[in-house]
Amino acid sequence: MQPFTAKAVQVIRSIPEGKVMSYGQVAAAAGSPRAARQVVRILHSMSSKHNLPWHRVVNKYGEIAIQEDESSFEQRALLEEEGIIFSIEQRIDLTKYSYYPSEEDLMNRIQDEQ
Repeated sequence: MQPFTAKAVQVIRSIPEGKVMSYGQVAAAAGSPRAARQVVRILHSMSSKHNLPWHRVVNKYGEIAIQEDESSFEQRALLEEEGIIFSIEQRIDLTKYSYYPSEEDLMNRIQDEQ
């Protein structure tokens, strides 16, 4: 696994229940702020294999970016089960629900997995 990919996987795993990050936030926390599209690829190809909480990653507007209806509905349902509320505009209030991992959070996550 490439270093950025490994770090992005760690960041995604660190997102706690009831919080979200944008694709760009994950990319920045993994060390490459301009790699949001890479995060999309990682989620698409590795979520099942690495048991990632894929549903906690949204676009920069707090919207579900998945176009396919069934997966979009599933993502919304999973987020609502965690207590996240959507606005009438179908957006998540990122000032309320965004997660900003510290380096300590990421290191603790790595230790928990070992």
